[in-house]
Amino acid sequence: MKKNQGDHRENRSGKKGRFEKSSGRSDKDFGKSKKSGHGESRPKGSSHKGRDFDRKKSHGDQKEAFSPLKKYGKNKPSHWEDKPEEEKEKTVYKGRNKSEKPIFEKKAWDEGEKKSEFKKSRFKKPFFQKKSSKTPKPEYNFKKIQKSRGQHPGQEELRLNKYIANAGICSRREADKLIEKGEIKVNGEIITELGHKVHRYDKVVFKGKPINPEKPVYVLLNKPKDFITTTDDPMDRKTVMHLVQNACEERIFPVGRLDRNTTGLLLFTNDGELAANLSHPSSKIKKIYQVTLDKPISKGDVEAIIEGLTLEDGLVEVDDIQVLSKDKTILGIEIHVGKNRIVRRIFAHLGYEVTALDRVTYAGLTKKEISRGKWRFLSEKEVINLKFFK
Repeated sequence: MKKNQGDHRENRSGKKGRFEKSSGRSDKDFGKSKKSGHGESRPKGSSHKGRDFDRKKSHGDQKEAFSPLKKYGKNKPSHWEDKPEEEKEKTVYKGRNKSEKPIFEKKAWDEGEKKSEFKKSRFKKPFFQKKSSKTPKPEYNFKKIQKSRGQHPGQEELRLNKYIANAGICSRREADKLIEKGEIKVNGEIITELGHKVHRYDKVVFKGKPINPEKPVYVLLNKPKDFITTTDDPMDRKTVMHLVQNACEERIFPVGRLDRNTTGLLLFTNDGELAANLSHPSSKIKKIYQVTLDKPISKGDVEAIIEGLTLEDGLVEVDDIQVLSKDKTILGIEIHVGKNRIVRRIFAHLGYEVTALDRVTYAGLTKKEISRGKWRFLSEKEVINLKFFK
């Protein structure tokens, strides 16, 4: 009894071939048609640039498909060998000592680690780049509140470097360099004077194209662990900018900073004036942290913190502190001081280690409806409170 054309046929080894279902051609016919290059169509799904299926050899063996990663094997990329020895080392963060100073160590890349790093950077996108923002960006109108406070929108003068920075061209420091080089024109005149002031209706030109200040943007992030607060990291670590890169097209930057292992609220904006006001010590911006310690805190240490501690850089005053858990390891602390790592240093001074630190309130803003690693735009009311009432 003859088999149907759609039945599977077996080769000499007794195994089923890969493309042996269909027209009833023999293995030799398949090889001849491929060799001649005409008269037969290619199997479905194949292409000249894809897998190249050769004529079957004895026992049904088939040529192994090409993999773009196979050429590296267990060896480092070729350009890696050309680098100097000192560049073949990586800087590893080892933590902090008892005085809360960072400890770094030079370590050579091992073979497997460098290979995985090369694959990750070239062939795989980080998880935070997969989704794009669909949140509509709000429009802010401050004219009414400015008029009520005696300000005249559009008539105020701006420093030229601030005008350039607000246009998203570069930072203020870099804008000063552009001004000194004579690359900026205001109303047709080349300006080289630092501190020169302009109005918003003035015509400012850079590289032959007029520039205008960007519309203000305000983004609030609930920062997770293992992200550092910087706009650029030479060690190629994860930064907070990766988390908000899809928020808007404008060039935004973080206001203040949070340590790598500190979580909680972090504000981003392109409003340099607001960022400077919030960061200045005279503003006394209120911040509330939830602190988890490695051991219960004593009543005497709580009282010492309330009275004020003198650290290596001066007196530190705390607005309030409350014990939140029965085992006295979780506390809430309210401060307005903006010194570097101030909360961790307060408890390190008294012999405690902070195992978790979360900023739950910043300048009246809270984490309500913002899950960890997510962000949202500030409302117009929230921005007005920050800019004019604080």
